[in-house]
Amino acid sequence: MVKAIVGANWGDEGKGKITDMLAAESDIVIRFQGGSNAGHTIINDYGKFALHMLPSGVFYEHVTNVLGPGTALNINVLLKELAAMEERGVPKPKLLISERAQVVMPWHILLDSCEEERLGGKQFGSTKSGIAPFYADKYYKIGIQVCDLYYPEILKEKIYSVLEVKNLWLTTLYGAPPVDPDQVYVELIKLGEKIAPLVCDTTGFLQKSLKEGKKVLLEGQLGALKDPDHGIYPYTTSSSPLAGFAAVGAGIPPYEIKEIIAVVKAYSSSVGTGPFVSEIFGDEASRLRERGGDAGEYGATTGRPRRMGWFDTVATRYGCKIQGATCLALTLLDVLGYLDEIPVCVSYEIEGYTTQDFPVTPLLSKAKPVYKMFPGWKCDISKIQKYSDLPDNARRYVEFIEESIGIPIKLISNGPRRENVIMRD
Repeated sequence: MVKAIVGANWGDEGKGKITDMLAAESDIVIRFQGGSNAGHTIINDYGKFALHMLPSGVFYEHVTNVLGPGTALNINVLLKELAAMEERGVPKPKLLISERAQVVMPWHILLDSCEEERLGGKQFGSTKSGIAPFYADKYYKIGIQVCDLYYPEILKEKIYSVLEVKNLWLTTLYGAPPVDPDQVYVELIKLGEKIAPLVCDTTGFLQKSLKEGKKVLLEGQLGALKDPDHGIYPYTTSSSPLAGFAAVGAGIPPYEIKEIIAVVKAYSSSVGTGPFVSEIFGDEASRLRERGGDAGEYGATTGRPRRMGWFDTVATRYGCKIQGATCLALTLLDVLGYLDEIPVCVSYEIEGYTTQDFPVTPLLSKAKPVYKMFPGWKCDISKIQKYSDLPDNARRYVEFIEESIGIPIKLISNGPRRENVIMRD
């Protein structure tokens, strides 16, 4: 049985907690795309953790965690996360790294940072983790796979070949110092030695596991609206966060995915630039931001404040469609308990006409939200564990979202910890 947990919006929907919770009944948790450019926040008995490279199943000793061939592997970040977990008393997780995954190189991070600086006010909002240059090199066929780390001659030849061009970019276009190929080679050999016990044919492992009837959880990073094909391009990530890509990035047949859980917040948030129709500003945004999540709405990777907005049925319905969602997990419902009234964006007004269809980016930038107001419930609901015990206004809010999106909400997160969850039949 394979389930995918993916985001239906701009990312930061609370996927880490949902994955962490469902990992309890899983055998394998797989990261299938992206790298250290986004984080999943998890709170458990060991404390609060922001995971960037590690899959969210690492806190369960029975779970095998897999970094699939579709991931952008930053080895230094991975090793730091493993060391930080060990320091805080977390048992060493079972972890496998695909030999076909590709490695984020020092020049990827340098080029990412230099290009954002060059763009100035026209930046894409990159986390400067090297992700766009990484995926550009991957599809330009000059990337370095994990398996290359164990073939020194091939590795050295690739590094020298790539840096012939990359150093020209760095020195002439950006005025930055060149990267020393010998230093990179030595560092990569050492890093390869450190992760060698974890590297294997994960695709073969997964195929065997599926035949054995293992329960597999696919963990997506970011959300549908950050997809480079279907999202708010060019203000997107550089890999596909869609469930449709999960089979490719993990290395399993697509027909094995039986359930797709799309995670959505009870309001909206986004990190980075680009159109965000239901965005709010000033004190209104600050109040929502400070109440959001366990410690406010700040990026798990960058720490920068997230842009805040009200729930957007137009964007969410579209995100769920392109994810192929079979059910929804609604997170952070408890955050809205301070409001007298709660706005929900039900359509867009664009150049004089109203639409409930999610448009392309040039039109999206002109869209204005049309809101429907809902009465708030004005109380703390974080201790409630039965749906029927929620205040009437909270249930009306949930059921309106469910009706608007057209997909059942099976799970409601009403607090930061694992136990703060309401399951709906």
